[in-house]
Amino acid sequence: MKYILLCLLFCGYFFKAQVLNKTDSNRVKPQDTLVIDSGKKDSLQIFKPTIYDYTYKTQFSEKKIFDTAFTPDKTFIFSQYNNRDNFGKIQFANTGSGFQDLVFEVNTEQNLSLLPTRKSSFILGINDIKYYDVKTPTTSFIYHNAYSSGATLQTTYTQNVGKNFNFAVEYMGLRSLGFYQYSLASSNNVIFSGHYLSENKKYEAYAHYIHQNINNQENGGVSDIDLFLNGSSNFNNRLNLPVNLTTSDSRFAYRRYYFSQQFRPFASEKFPFKIRHTIFHQGNKYYYTQNSLEPYYFNSQSDLIDYPYSSKKYSENLSNTVSVLFDKENFKLDAGVRYQIIKLGIGDALPSYLNIPQELSENRVGAVGNLLVKLWDKVEVNSNLEISSGKAFGSYIRSQNLLKFEPIKDYFVNAKVNFQSASPSFNLLMNPSVYRKYNFYLENPKNETTTQIGGDVNLKWFQSKLSVNYFRIDNYTYLDANALPRQSNASLNISQIGGEATFSYGKFHLNPKVLFQSAINNKNLLPMPNFIGRANVFYQTKAFKKAAEIQAGVKVYYFTKFASREYFPILNEFILPNANSYDIGGQPIADVYFNMRVKRMFFFIEAQHLNTTFMKNKSFTAPNYPISDFRVNIGIVWYLFS
Repeated sequence: MKYILLCLLFCGYFFKAQVLNKTDSNRVKPQDTLVIDSGKKDSLQIFKPTIYDYTYKTQFSEKKIFDTAFTPDKTFIFSQYNNRDNFGKIQFANTGSGFQDLVFEVNTEQNLSLLPTRKSSFILGINDIKYYDVKTPTTSFIYHNAYSSGATLQTTYTQNVGKNFNFAVEYMGLRSLGFYQYSLASSNNVIFSGHYLSENKKYEAYAHYIHQNINNQENGGVSDIDLFLNGSSNFNNRLNLPVNLTTSDSRFAYRRYYFSQQFRPFASEKFPFKIRHTIFHQGNKYYYTQNSLEPYYFNSQSDLIDYPYSSKKYSENLSNTVSVLFDKENFKLDAGVRYQIIKLGIGDALPSYLNIPQELSENRVGAVGNLLVKLWDKVEVNSNLEISSGKAFGSYIRSQNLLKFEPIKDYFVNAKVNFQSASPSFNLLMNPSVYRKYNFYLENPKNETTTQIGGDVNLKWFQSKLSVNYFRIDNYTYLDANALPRQSNASLNISQIGGEATFSYGKFHLNPKVLFQSAINNKNLLPMPNFIGRANVFYQTKAFKKAAEIQAGVKVYYFTKFASREYFPILNEFILPNANSYDIGGQPIADVYFNMRVKRMFFFIEAQHLNTTFMKNKSFTAPNYPISDFRVNIGIVWYLFS
């Protein structure tokens, strides 16, 4: 808290901003700066900014205003350390320690790059970076308390320099000791971003730099799970529970330089052509370090090789794209060529008899295309295509196709067909280790091919949403029970059906969300719960003579029992369960919360996993990794428009 208070001493006065009642309305801009005095008396005009003067966007999205509405979804976002709604995931027992995914989805940040699954919760891709447009200097703070000791603080400062240039600086620092031995999490990220639009609107540029570090001690889970389950008072202090690893930690660094510019050579609206050039360099580094050998991984000296205790893997991607854009309001077509230099390597070379290369690299040539069509303000088609090829990592094809339409007023349908054929995650292609059995090289792998067909229907009734998805994955690549990569000869087919609605009676509301899913065949390759559900029952009203607004309620999260994959620290991935594993799930996780908003400051206070105060904690993120016991979680969000 002291860091927030120190920062506030240097901030200016507030101005009154409009508050919106609907989250989606932050896409609308009915009015911006108000003229309070036209200057007729003394030639000095006086302006009063409104919330519509404070907007942000990603490079290819529409502008949105800063969302200061006190909507129910905020309690799922700002109670999480990564400031995202993590439905379909289950968190490890420490802030910053990642999640296990309970629902299958395609993570495009793993394409042609090194990204361990458990490290991906914080990662911001190119399309996640925000560019701002603000009338006055603007600052935001997001604070979360930690487990045991520490905190997470994310702050953003942005301002316009003149009318045409904006820059932003964002920093996030996280440190959390955790309730279990050797589970410290320590992460940070820095983002610099800028956006420029020339006075005549012929030239536009976007640029950003991002550096993220995600660091975790790896304790290997509780070594004797019966000590956790028997309820002995000796282990109410979780620090007394013995763990499998005592000298290991993992670190992941993610760095990207990005610059994109476009120029319109013709002034006439009859020739709405633009030339776009985009270049970026991204480097990913993963370290697994040990101060000494861990007996958990080996039985005798023959299980070791002559290699440093600590290991390193890295990937690099230098991408250069030139394209021509036909840009009309309701029709946009972008087509171009892309050249890439991609590398995947390890730190120290392995002994030659293992036949594992120290580095793979290639030059790739490909094409990109994007199409956007809008018809009658009712139909929108958005298609993206990327194709490239190289000798080391094979061909790459990704096609995303989205159709949005409004058949009846206030009823929306989104349909999508996505296809991807790509090399398996680089983290599964090779690995170096002092432990003999964890060295591998997946030579000449087949492309993992994923087809997705689905969509959702948004109904006016009860603000409800129904969704359906079907996935077919060919050459599915996974880690077996020995932590070695394998590719399936048969396809993996997954179906998902879900829905969400909000029922209201006066100031009382019920918001349930459910998802049913099933692997139609090869279920043993990707174990998953058949049902995931969440219910939020809450009361919301104005308070203190309408100077504040409060929410109070109960959230319950539940997923059915399933034979979960196990977490494997060396790779930061999940492997198939072995013969000694056990099912997890089938236990409710209940939180009681009280949230309050005062102007543009939000307080989120939760009694998390409250049911463990009167019943034993039998909930797990993965085998040997219990979910955290009861704790009080605090989140604070503050927007300052100075």
